[in-house]
Amino acid sequence: MDYLLLFGGFVLLMFSGDFLVKGSVSLAGHFKVSKLVIGIVVVSLGTSAPELVVSLDAVIMGHPDIAIGNVIGSNIANIALVLGFAAIVIPIRVKKTVIHFDWSIMMIVSLLLLVFCLDLRLSFIEGFTFIVMLLVYIFVSIYKSRKHNKTNFEESVTPKLNLFNSFLFVVIASVGLIYGANFLVKGASSIAVELGVDERIISVSVIAFGTSLPELATSIAAAMRKELDIFIGNIIGSNIFNILSILGLSSMVKSIDINPMILKFDIFWMLGISLLLFLFILPLRKGLVTRWKGFVFVAVYCLYIYLTFTA
Repeated sequence: MDYLLLFGGFVLLMFSGDFLVKGSVSLAGHFKVSKLVIGIVVVSLGTSAPELVVSLDAVIMGHPDIAIGNVIGSNIANIALVLGFAAIVIPIRVKKTVIHFDWSIMMIVSLLLLVFCLDLRLSFIEGFTFIVMLLVYIFVSIYKSRKHNKTNFEESVTPKLNLFNSFLFVVIASVGLIYGANFLVKGASSIAVELGVDERIISVSVIAFGTSLPELATSIAAAMRKELDIFIGNIIGSNIFNILSILGLSSMVKSIDINPMILKFDIFWMLGISLLLFLFILPLRKGLVTRWKGFVFVAVYCLYIYLTFTA
């Protein structure tokens, strides 16, 4: 039964990822904003939904390690595993705007999370701070995109779906992502618990991998459709949304106690992999994540998982 949940969840995630890309690209045309921003805002919200559901449920049920470990583990997997695997399939070119603005925001938010965790607790006020930052980030992203398109006289994307169907695709895909991730996580968690694995380890590895599959499914679908702005925006945007929206809302619902190992080990891996991404896209004028860099990312992720289980 557990293996059927795994398989069913993966299939549902793949189909939902394709639906989300179609609906999001069409929305870009209707609202006259770049596909990059649609990837950051709409797609990232949809693919972050599984992490949100899992973390909120974990907080309410009294499992703080799962709540924060899921987010940090997913952020690590998004870059090292999802981006790494996709780059092996097709080299990914990175726009300067992604690095100058979005990557910088991701690092600022990640460092702020480290500061907030120093007292081994995420409180209501810290969660509220994250939510305010999230709203500002969304507003600035959309404003910058619309201004850039107007200044450079760029033609808006021609929508392939009408507005209603575009929204319908996004909503259906987001629901599919939630259920698909839940099926996969339930199956994977049951198998892991039977092996007697620690809750923190389960959260940063098995559960984080499961909730990162929407990013993997959506990003591969975007890459296959040559929508690489959506791809990069989804990866970085999901990491920003994971921290700001998921930990923001979760800690506003109930304060989250931080496992010392998460502070000493997992957060620094998340920061280190984010810095590695920056190094891999130098020089910024023609940033490119090539196949060999993709292999390095995947190898780094495997090393992280190995040390997580053996430390």
